[in-house]
Amino acid sequence: MTHIFKAFSKGADGVFVIGCHLGECNYITHGNFHALSTVQLAKKLLERMGLNPERLRIEFISGGEGIRFAETMNDIEKKVKSYGPLGEAEGIEEGTLKAKLDAVTKLLPSIRLIERERLRLPQQTRAEIEAYFESDEVEKIFDELIADKLAISEILSLLRERPLSTGELAQRLGFSPSEVSRHINTSSKHGLVRYDVNQKCYTLA
Repeated sequence: MTHIFKAFSKGADGVFVIGCHLGECNYITHGNFHALSTVQLAKKLLERMGLNPERLRIEFISGGEGIRFAETMNDIEKKVKSYGPLGEAEGIEEGTLKAKLDAVTKLLPSIRLIERERLRLPQQTRAEIEAYFESDEVEKIFDELIADKLAISEILSLLRERPLSTGELAQRLGFSPSEVSRHINTSSKHGLVRYDVNQKCYTLA
C-alpha cells in the first residue's frame, strides 16, 4: 500500500498493479494473493477518502501474455483519462487532497497490521476474495478499526496547515459537523487538538 499511495501522492491519476496468475506464483509467499487483498483494502480506503476506487486496478498477467498486457494497458489508460485528474474530478480541492493522502500514508503501518491479522484470507479465487472485501464482516472491521482513525488523521493533517473551525473542517473533508465534533472530542481527550478561544477554532495541541 505504501507504493500505491505514494504514486497517488506524487500525482498519478491511476495506479495499476500486475501480478502473476493466482495459483502460479514461483515463490512460497503467495504474494499475488496478498497483493489482491492489499488492493481491495486500498480501494476501500480510496472510497472512504472520497476518491474513485476504480483509479486502482489489479490484473494477473504472465510474462508470455504480451498482447493481453498491451490491451490491458490501453484499456486502463482510456478509463483513467475518462475519470479526469485525481481529486479535481471528485470535487476535492488540492490542499484537502494532499491532507487526505498524507493522513492515510501516516496510518499505513497500523492498517497493514490490521490487514495481516484480521483481513487476510487463505488462498481462494479472485471472486471469493473480492466478495469478502465487499462483505458486511469486512465493513464492520473497517468501521471499528480503521474508519475513525482515518478521519482523525485527515483532520490533524488539515490542522497542520492552519487552525480551522468545525464548519470549515466539515466542508473541506465532506463530513457532517456532528462527525467532526465527535472526532475532535476524541482527539482532544488524547491531547492532539485544543480549542483556541481567541481565534474561535481548533488547532493542534
